[in-house]
Amino acid sequence: MSPRFYRLLVFVLLAAVVLAACGSKPAEAKVIRIGTQPWIGYGPWWIAQEKGIFEKYGLQVELVDFVEDKEVNAAFASGNMDAANLATHTAIKLFASGLDLRIVLLEDASYEADAILAPSAVTSIADLKGKKTAYEEGTTSDLLLNYALSQNGMSLTDITPVFMPASDAGATLIAGQVDVAVTYEPYISAALAENSDLKLLYTAAERPGLISDVLAVRADLDPKVVTALLQVWDEALAFYNSNPSEGKAIIAKAVGASADELQTAFDGVQFYSLAENKAELTGEFAAILKDVAEVAKSIGLFDTIPDLTRIVDVSAYP
Repeated sequence: MSPRFYRLLVFVLLAAVVLAACGSKPAEAKVIRIGTQPWIGYGPWWIAQEKGIFEKYGLQVELVDFVEDKEVNAAFASGNMDAANLATHTAIKLFASGLDLRIVLLEDASYEADAILAPSAVTSIADLKGKKTAYEEGTTSDLLLNYALSQNGMSLTDITPVFMPASDAGATLIAGQVDVAVTYEPYISAALAENSDLKLLYTAAERPGLISDVLAVRADLDPKVVTALLQVWDEALAFYNSNPSEGKAIIAKAVGASADELQTAFDGVQFYSLAENKAELTGEFAAILKDVAEVAKSIGLFDTIPDLTRIVDVSAYP
């Protein structure tokens, strides 16, 4: 074989390889699965989905909706989710059980969007004694109820617990099957609209930060993905703040209600931007974590409070 022919053959083979590579499809990016529930505090993620913000930051994201806390918790713990929107106490509970997660974002804090609903005849927490009280065990409703009782020298032994999903608690109260219901939005607004005799007996505003939500990620999730998710949240929240009517409409549709029905709920929730997170996660939120952990421990969600200094991670912040 002549040198000239050999060089020609090599050139042809190299060209074939290059053309084959150019014609092949690029490997698909990993789809990031995020567990969520019909709660307005997770709203910026739906805005991001609607407005293509995930794609802007190079992410393929699937928002996976669940009805009950235990469902999203199980999916996250089993590895079926890369991240999950969780109540703060739930994140601590999963961490205490051995799940290697990190809280990377304080999403929202509830003030009037989590509450104990009662008829006008019930005028105080003390009046709950002996009352059939509907709530979802292990959830923010459980936390709020136990905190309210403890602040009034009472415990679950003073009431008659009736366990059910938060989505059913208000309707069960309206139907007269229980005396009191503990739930959150949009179920609060729906119940109040249905029965004018119902009122907010006690709300999360009694202890700001007690009822809050975080984005928890698996500890082995690529830090670049975490950074992108944080940027997505911030841009989606900025859109919400600049376009409140459209933002609320997107969120309301995702949780299955109208924006008008949820106006009280939106008023009762505070969202946190990345700038606010940088201050909170390394400051006041540490105290809130401690309070939440102590209440969660007191109601039996775990036996020992884990090392809370290891659960928050701000290393991926842009």
